[in-house]
Amino acid sequence: MIPAAATGRRRVIIPLMDIDVRGPRFGAALTTAVLAVVLITGSGALLAVQAALFAVGAVAGVQRSPYGWLFRTLIRPRVGPPPATEESAPPRFAQAVGLAFAAVGVAGYLAGPQWLGMAATGCALAAAFLNAAFAYCLGCEMYLALRRTVG
Repeated sequence: MIPAAATGRRRVIIPLMDIDVRGPRFGAALTTAVLAVVLITGSGALLAVQAALFAVGAVAGVQRSPYGWLFRTLIRPRVGPPPATEESAPPRFAQAVGLAFAAVGVAGYLAGPQWLGMAATGCALAAAFLNAAFAYCLGCEMYLALRRTVG
């Protein structure tokens, strides 16, 4: 690996931190609602907004996303300290997976075929619902499987 200083590029390092396990689940519940509305209305624009939210979560971390802010300011003060924490990398990866599905969905809704938008949205909705309802983060499990495989 070539050091960032040798290439003249700046390297942004976002530190890994532990996050409240309830935060991503809260975000998944909101995401489930948004994606359900997208499926009902066929709104590619609303899916584009959700894609932007996924992008923030993937790049800056779920704790810095708008849903993370809502959890931190409105929910966490009312429910007390976290019962457990988790590493932030798996939920960030899950946000990137959600972004990929949302991007495909936006392309399907806006450029066609519409069934592609519906299918991609349905996949993202299923994953968000699994996390919201059962605390099973499919993207997080994918991340952990990749880590075990790659090393």
